[in-house]
Amino acid sequence: MPDHRGDLWIANTVSDLIQGDVHEHLPLEAIPLNGDVLGLGTTTSIDNGELTFLPNATGNTTIWKCQASDGVIRALQSGDGSAHFPYVCFSGDAAALKVLVDPAELGDVEGVPLQELVGQAIAQVRRQGRLDEAPIYGLRAELDWRSLVITVASKLCMGQQRRNTAIASSAASEGTASRSIYQLLQHYRLAEQDPGDPADPIRYLGRSLQWECCGFFDTDPATGRGTIPAEGAHLHLHGCSVDLRYGGHLHHEHPGTALRAVRRLALYPLQQLHALVSDLAVEQLRFEAGAACFSVVNLGAMDVSDVGVAVVVNDRYSGHRYLRLPWLAAGASEQFSVPLDLRPGGHRIEVIADPERQILDSEALQANNRAVLEVQL
Repeated sequence: MPDHRGDLWIANTVSDLIQGDVHEHLPLEAIPLNGDVLGLGTTTSIDNGELTFLPNATGNTTIWKCQASDGVIRALQSGDGSAHFPYVCFSGDAAALKVLVDPAELGDVEGVPLQELVGQAIAQVRRQGRLDEAPIYGLRAELDWRSLVITVASKLCMGQQRRNTAIASSAASEGTASRSIYQLLQHYRLAEQDPGDPADPIRYLGRSLQWECCGFFDTDPATGRGTIPAEGAHLHLHGCSVDLRYGGHLHHEHPGTALRAVRRLALYPLQQLHALVSDLAVEQLRFEAGAACFSVVNLGAMDVSDVGVAVVVNDRYSGHRYLRLPWLAAGASEQFSVPLDLRPGGHRIEVIADPERQILDSEALQANNRAVLEVQL
């Protein structure tokens, strides 16, 4: 995986994530963590949680994962069972891009909405000529809170009803789609005191109010590439409490969140954006020894899961053969031989990878999802 300075790599997008189940995953091993790597993301639907990229004592970067069940965090390591990410974005080593902001120049920040504060800081440092213009700004911050609400992804297919609503209507889907995406997530509260309200749906965690954070300020949030695709939703921020007890997505716009102070703020202009995708292809289709033989290849940069493959003879979809691949890693392939009882004469064999269109291939990458072979017996 390239690690160019000033580049941001996006595996799927926030828009992809909230529209439904995601079958593409980026493995932890594909993310270069040498140096100051900015990033955030989510873990799989089996082991839900939020990812925060924080510097470590060696000068490199550690990914911390927050548990949906209790808000606690742990450092991720390859092979620990939760190292494939349906959504993640990350930079290369951005140390050379860092622009420090003097907290004193921000004025009185207590109670100021964090997104407004970060936007003002970017504009202020831009006017000083110290910060280049960029489509997305990375940021690291150490923040003190009077109170803080965090959210943790608790079901990555939470947006499936949103996707359904674009095609058909139902009372359930319309009710879900009308709610903010953050209303559908697990919420936790940190504050000096437990509100003590048994009817409060937000679980109180404790008094860990000093947080180290990493995130992105997208100048065009409507794209949904790094933030919620909504007007004015520029800031996406994850973090961990400095005592390393809790972590998650900082719900900075929640009415229960109130900033106390900014201890440290650094901005990073990220100029080049790259989309990481999977690319399924059907190759080497032939008919031999009474069977359709072919390979399914993942030519993209992301692993895919639960992939369907259909073998259709003479356009008879009602009698097609159907296969399913539990997993196909980036760069990997799998060979198949499907016996077909064909009568003498001409036949048309078609093999289609992902016939349900579950994989988020772009239009340009879908042409190789199928192969056709004319056979004369």
